[in-house]
Amino acid sequence: MDDETNILDQLVSRVADETLRSRLAREVELLRGSRRFGLVFDRHLPESVKLTDHPIRKGVRVSLRDESTVETWRVVSFADTTRTVAVLDGDGGERSVSDLVVVREFGEPIYPGLQSIERIQNGPADAPWHTVVNGENFHALQALRWTHRGKVDLIYIDPPYNTGNDGWIYNDRYIDNNDRAKSSKWLSFLERRLEIASSLLEPTGVIIVAIGDEEHHRLRMLLDQMFGPENFLSDVVWQGGRKNDSRYVSNGADYMLIYAKDELALAEREIRWREEKPGVHDVLVAAKVVWDEAEHDEQAAEAAMRKWFRAQPKDSPIKALGRYVYFLPDGTLCRDSDLMSPNPRPNLQYDILHPATGKPAVRHPNGWRWTRETMDRMLAEGHIIFRSDPSVPPRLKKPLEDAQGQVARSVFDRERTHAGRHLQNVFGDTRFPYPKDHEVLMRWIRLAAPKDAIVVDFFGGSGTTTEAVMRLNAEDGGTRQSILVTNNELGAREAKRLRNEGFHPGDPEWEPKGVFEYVCRPRISTVVTGTRPDGSKYSDGLAANVEMFRLTYLDPGRLRSGREYGPVAPLMWMEGGARGERVDEVPDDGWALTESYGVLFSIDALTPFANAVAKAAAGEAP
Repeated sequence: MDDETNILDQLVSRVADETLRSRLAREVELLRGSRRFGLVFDRHLPESVKLTDHPIRKGVRVSLRDESTVETWRVVSFADTTRTVAVLDGDGGERSVSDLVVVREFGEPIYPGLQSIERIQNGPADAPWHTVVNGENFHALQALRWTHRGKVDLIYIDPPYNTGNDGWIYNDRYIDNNDRAKSSKWLSFLERRLEIASSLLEPTGVIIVAIGDEEHHRLRMLLDQMFGPENFLSDVVWQGGRKNDSRYVSNGADYMLIYAKDELALAEREIRWREEKPGVHDVLVAAKVVWDEAEHDEQAAEAAMRKWFRAQPKDSPIKALGRYVYFLPDGTLCRDSDLMSPNPRPNLQYDILHPATGKPAVRHPNGWRWTRETMDRMLAEGHIIFRSDPSVPPRLKKPLEDAQGQVARSVFDRERTHAGRHLQNVFGDTRFPYPKDHEVLMRWIRLAAPKDAIVVDFFGGSGTTTEAVMRLNAEDGGTRQSILVTNNELGAREAKRLRNEGFHPGDPEWEPKGVFEYVCRPRISTVVTGTRPDGSKYSDGLAANVEMFRLTYLDPGRLRSGREYGPVAPLMWMEGGARGERVDEVPDDGWALTESYGVLFSIDALTPFANAVAKAAAGEAP
């Protein structure tokens, strides 16, 4: 068979009759070439992950550490009492334990844990902790399904674009343009992860997925399949530079596909994404100067303001804000907004009295825009403005400082070189050429999630999302939490070089070059502390708390016997909100309680534990 990871190919290969096997293979190829409506792709065998630091025990599946074969075996027993030689099933024979590495397939049960590798408390004690997990994101998502099911406000991911040149890995193999199953493997890879990710979102949650031209059309269909086409929100074009492989029509765009968990829930809560129109701040600064110079005279200030707008460049976004502005007696600059109905319907004809003259205010022949009841309420709440000149119709009070516009559905312009220069400044060198722009992510996080949001990125790469969340909190005082999952993979070129030198995953020559150890971890540490790994100063740091973990795989027997609490403790802390102190050890009393969660270790301690919980709920000291 051409592809040993394809389930259909695997089944066909088991047919003993050679003639029948050949005919079935031919029919499969014809089916693959046929045209069918919708997203149809071959699903591939579950992925696997090598656990380089996992102990070799009886019953585990292993492969050769030197990657000279893709075969795997089960450990049947050990050939000696020192357990240095393993006996493998099938044709595996006897192998030195030092030559083996544990392999875990995605279909097998796992018992995840977290091992803390760096903890940075640079913010207030009551501030949220951001978490970064180095590990296989499928298994990390399974852990998050336990700790954060239905709790996540925003998921942002930047998965492999599957260009054939980006060197993403499926089952320990780099996928390139020579792989005929390139797209179906990519879809299988994403489908498994999106299925779990969907369960993490709360009803008003949103997922944003960045993608390029190569798989954009397939990804949209997959997201329709996973989230429902009715929950599609937008397909935002992210404009950038010209792409290298664009030989005919220049296209430098990437995309962000945006879906809601439940669009109806968003609509019911009237969640709308709007942001301040460009130029509003500059106009308000100028208006304050104009108002003071006009000595608080409304007409003089309005004349001066109109002159200021005319002096702005023709292509300035400020020009669009200068139509029909006026000052209130307190100096507030407002935009003109008509109360008149724009068409003969509903033709609401009634009088409202001008407070200065006591006579009916000027009204358009088409009547008012709102019913009399609504108009009376708006008058009582001070939303209607009457000008001192009775010949001027009343207006809706609309301060310019509240000017917001709907987020553009189409192009978002941002030069891609900004992100690269920023990361180069963080490190003081060029070690990661194409990071995502943290300012772009700050914009979308600000729009799509509340200030106390939980934001998840399980294709964390260089750590941009965590930096964006921390900087946004520093900017607006938010308490957002980021959960970032990355791995320690190497680029295809660097991995090939190390393999040629005889090194493999898990070796001390290999691990420091991975994306987590070489880019993500030092980046986040530098941004928070303000000090680069070489000791030089980058900044004053950020008032943020962050902890970095390694995903571990626990032994089921030890876990059931209560001997694996340490790696489970961070998961329980995260489920409790990842705030404040963590219960890292089993206390002598058999129970522990913090301000955010509690743990009962012994049923014999149930009564004092329950009493302490009741007191805490009532606001009393335990």
